[in-house]
Amino acid sequence: MTDQELLYTMALTMALRQQSRHQRLLLDAAGSATAVFENRKDIGRMMEHVSERMADTLASLDSFLPRCEHELTYARDHRIRVVALHDEAAYPSRLRQCEDAPLVLYVLGEVDLNAPRIVSIVGTRRCSERGRDLCTQLARSIAEKCPGTLIVSGLAYGIDVAAHRAALTHGLPTAGVLAHGLDEIYPRAHRPIAIEMLRSGGLVTEFMSHTQIDKVNFLQRNRIVAGLADAVVVVESPARGGSLNTARLAGDYQREVFTFPGRPSDVLSEGCNLLIRRNGATLITCPEQLLTDLGWERRSNQPEPPQSTPAADAGQGTLFPTLSAEEQTAVDALRAADGDMAMTDLAHALGVPAYKITPLMLALEMKGVVKILPGSRYHLFGG
Repeated sequence: MTDQELLYTMALTMALRQQSRHQRLLLDAAGSATAVFENRKDIGRMMEHVSERMADTLASLDSFLPRCEHELTYARDHRIRVVALHDEAAYPSRLRQCEDAPLVLYVLGEVDLNAPRIVSIVGTRRCSERGRDLCTQLARSIAEKCPGTLIVSGLAYGIDVAAHRAALTHGLPTAGVLAHGLDEIYPRAHRPIAIEMLRSGGLVTEFMSHTQIDKVNFLQRNRIVAGLADAVVVVESPARGGSLNTARLAGDYQREVFTFPGRPSDVLSEGCNLLIRRNGATLITCPEQLLTDLGWERRSNQPEPPQSTPAADAGQGTLFPTLSAEEQTAVDALRAADGDMAMTDLAHALGVPAYKITPLMLALEMKGVVKILPGSRYHLFGG
């Protein structure tokens, strides 16, 4: 992606603030931010879904460029990665599937937002000791069974920061999704842990530096927490709260949602119990159930994957005779793409949500059929 295309994409996010769906529709319809910019005076006549008010705003898109140029300079000076939606290699593939995904992300640290496994852990800001213990148990179990899993949360008080701390304690990378720019940390008390997170994870936001901290930004931030992950775990939540909003968004994005039940008298678990009652989340009572339901549980008695893939039946149209029908369909899709595909492309080819691709590819990797590459890409051996 050229600097010019990136600059115009950033300007588009400024012109249509808090209108992520409209930004995405406009960008997809035009094909590029550059095309939007070059036709900004006539965009209302070119596209039916553009309102008169939006057309007037887009006509002055060039007025946002100085601010965007300043932000690019700030990002380069502070080692911040600026990642645009149309950057296939760098943008989080899971998040790209969401129709309201932000057009631009600002990322500090070396966090891999396309990690093979990602879990978001959310909950109340006024958590109990039980809630902190559950975060610790989750991180410990995930680290033992699925090392390298990225833990995502919002760096807020309560469950969020407990999840980040637990991840760091047990050697898991962790990413904090912020509701403001990367020029500050809110709450300020979490600045030390934010700095520690940069050593084995990072910070992510859709907001430019010097963005005023606003309540609506935190709600907007929740869709990134939900969209980045394969699964969202609500640890504790009262009957109302941002974590329930995140769970709802995750369900809309066809992500798996899990929660721990609480006693009927436990105010901090009212939201969790409500999710279970309304079939908005799967009940789990221990971390192992999460891994099993996601298909991430490795059994100790499972045989080692073969070192090479069998080719005896290559001429018979069934290269891997022990594959399930679902696995064979994935192999066929990879073979049709010359043996190499990104997660989003494979999910589209199979007609399934992206979160179902990860356990499927893990099973094929363990059978020695595919190799999982950085950036959520898959390579078919012999493909």
